[in-house]
Amino acid sequence: MNAINLKGKTLQVPIIQGGMGVAVSLGNLAGHVMREGGMGVISAAHPGFREIDFMTNNVAANLRAIHQEILKARTISEGKGLLGVNVMTASRAYKEICTQLAKEPIDVLISGAGMPVDLPAYVEGSEVMLAPIVSSGKAARLICTVWDKRYDRIPDFIVIEGPLAGGHLGFGKEDLKTHTEASLESILIDVKREVEVFEIKYQRKIPLVAAGGIYTHEDIESILSKGADAVQMATRFIGTFECDAAPEYKQAFIDCVQSDIGITVSPVGLPGRAIINEFVRGLDGENHRVSKCTACLTPCNPAATPYCITEALIQAVKGNVKEGLIFTGANGYRINEIVTVRQLMHELITGDTDA
Repeated sequence: MNAINLKGKTLQVPIIQGGMGVAVSLGNLAGHVMREGGMGVISAAHPGFREIDFMTNNVAANLRAIHQEILKARTISEGKGLLGVNVMTASRAYKEICTQLAKEPIDVLISGAGMPVDLPAYVEGSEVMLAPIVSSGKAARLICTVWDKRYDRIPDFIVIEGPLAGGHLGFGKEDLKTHTEASLESILIDVKREVEVFEIKYQRKIPLVAAGGIYTHEDIESILSKGADAVQMATRFIGTFECDAAPEYKQAFIDCVQSDIGITVSPVGLPGRAIINEFVRGLDGENHRVSKCTACLTPCNPAATPYCITEALIQAVKGNVKEGLIFTGANGYRINEIVTVRQLMHELITGDTDA
């Protein structure tokens, strides 16, 4: 497990802690991952939900909160590791959020939940790295082609998210349910083939980061041996004391079994993997009237949405786990204890589970 170079910056440990919203991965978790030499990632999805003006001035509230979480992560990290922020392309305030984040002391913007084809335009003049999340070689080729033609640049690295990931997924619902989607390994090969022409043109490598279903030291070593340069792991970090979610949220993972994890459809029309709890089972085709709306997501229509995903995620992260949506990767049921980030990183790096 070797350090990798990202645009002149060294990531000593090739592990990226994936961004998890709402407020599951904030400055505390990110900072502790950084302190162990990895990349910590803060989710830009509504970290300001506790702000007094969250409902009336949503974007400003979130940007204030992100700023504070960035400063917290930098303080905790003691100057180690790298810091990223994950921003959903589907956000209505995507341009504004990215433009402001480019002025913050972060190393990279990671962007998925859509095709971030215009992302370079929003950070013009900034040295921040840009990393799209893709689930196919076709998507990687499209992004590289557009960035090359419009902005004379290519991604600084690409996150390849496979079908075992948590949250919103870039695969068809039926494929996910019947397990006919492409594997992470095959997508990695596909993406590697598609970006080669751009690597040759720009005379530099585009590092590939594998994500989705990676849980152990052995998983990491396996995917690195198949050509990935680093891995991104999100769900595994929920089982840490430093994770920013409430204790009840973490306990939901300890309590769940494999059969409790399934595919649901979010109000934005994308399939997502979650713990099938009372909230998800209670949907059952029924609409939950949305009385308050921050107009946060482009694809969401409050009048027709089955429920407010922001409110559902907020309820969960606050600890109201029976009344909220709990996104998880396919291996979330394997979390059976809460450990420190230091213990987890040591296990992931060395394979030693006794530290």
